[in-house]
Amino acid sequence: MSKTDIHIIGGGLAGCEAAWAAAYLGCQVVLHEMRPNQKTEAHQTDGLAELVCSNSFRSDDFENNAVGLLHEEMRRCDSLVMAAAAKSKVPAGGALAVDRNEFSDHVTAAIQSHPNIEIERGEVAGLPPADWNNVVIATGPLTSPDLSAAILTLTGEDNLAFFDAIAPIIHRDSINMDQAWFQSRYDKGDGADYINCPMDEDQYNAFLDAMADAPKTEFKDWEKDTPYFEGCLPIEVMAERGRETLRWGPMKPVGLTNPHNPTIKAHAIVQLRQDNKLASLYNMVGFQTKMNYGAQTEVFRMIPGLEKAEFARLGGIHRNTFLNSPKLLDSELRLQADPRLRFAGQVTGVEGYVESAACGMMAGRFAAAQALGKSLNPPPQTTAFGSLLNHITGGHITGKGTFQPMNINFGLMPTAETPNQDEDGNRLRGKNKTRARRKLITARALVDLEGWLQS
Repeated sequence: MSKTDIHIIGGGLAGCEAAWAAAYLGCQVVLHEMRPNQKTEAHQTDGLAELVCSNSFRSDDFENNAVGLLHEEMRRCDSLVMAAAAKSKVPAGGALAVDRNEFSDHVTAAIQSHPNIEIERGEVAGLPPADWNNVVIATGPLTSPDLSAAILTLTGEDNLAFFDAIAPIIHRDSINMDQAWFQSRYDKGDGADYINCPMDEDQYNAFLDAMADAPKTEFKDWEKDTPYFEGCLPIEVMAERGRETLRWGPMKPVGLTNPHNPTIKAHAIVQLRQDNKLASLYNMVGFQTKMNYGAQTEVFRMIPGLEKAEFARLGGIHRNTFLNSPKLLDSELRLQADPRLRFAGQVTGVEGYVESAACGMMAGRFAAAQALGKSLNPPPQTTAFGSLLNHITGGHITGKGTFQPMNINFGLMPTAETPNQDEDGNRLRGKNKTRARRKLITARALVDLEGWLQS
């Protein structure tokens, strides 16, 4: 083998997971990260695997939730991201959330200390050199303009982009706990993992009106036809779909009781999730925004409990990049127009931190198999890994609408036939039947994953 078997472009979650997987299998890897030489619109540090939009990896329940299943599958495949998340975990009810700085530090230290991985700082402008014959491009949502343009030329596509948004982060000691309170929805996790800010109907309506009138980020002429990603809409865009939309989205008032006024049910509730281990920073859950900075400060301080909020980071909107993967990639994530190039992470059209890392892990394993002269079949579609890969490389029905980024969900996996009765002979119906079906799907997935790993 050559000194460098695999070049990986991008030091985000997907790139780091790809590098870790390939190095673990014995390949020599060069991981290229353009920061700090070349900044991006969203990153704030030079660390690898920096979390930008949120600090949450979502549900950790592997029996009842598809993303929780993906967590478990990654753990069973020796995931670097899951190991770092375990070391930097912060309270988040039934979710897995991390101290974002500690998480990045753990990943960076692991990559730097691995004897098979070399980190090279600097932008790979345009397509990789012709003598790099095994490349993983994991440049994520902020692929550099030169590389984006080169990919467009190579694939013949017209556009690779959509808009994504970031939620604000607030200093904990600036939150008024005479108005707010700690509680997880339905008391999940430790029962007190979120800060809750209640609104009555008048406050909610005034908030909607102020948000609608606030100045927003203006797009350049060449950006105006770029769509939003449905899974991470700015809160203003959600509000435009109807005045009740937010009440049954990120501001739903169910499963929570205000101890300051337990007899009166809130009309809407804003939740904040712990963002670091010191519990000094809290993230506004679901409050991605495109309001200007000054407007954000004014409008968000209308929320009871946030009247004197101090912001560690305000929200924003940035332009993401992803491929029309069902058309352009093969089952091993290789670009059909140039098979030496393999893609991983959000640039493939998976959405979410966990999904990006999982895609990176698969790309790293595929690239390692190629470097070692081996063959590697994709994981079974009955697994979370396999269903996600199948969606982006062929499961999406091309020709019927536009390919959009997708989070892992049970709809991507083959269903399981659910018995009509539980073990005690009681008839299963409604939510109980759904839970039983999901447990069958997740149990089957882990059995099939073990079989794939053994093979």
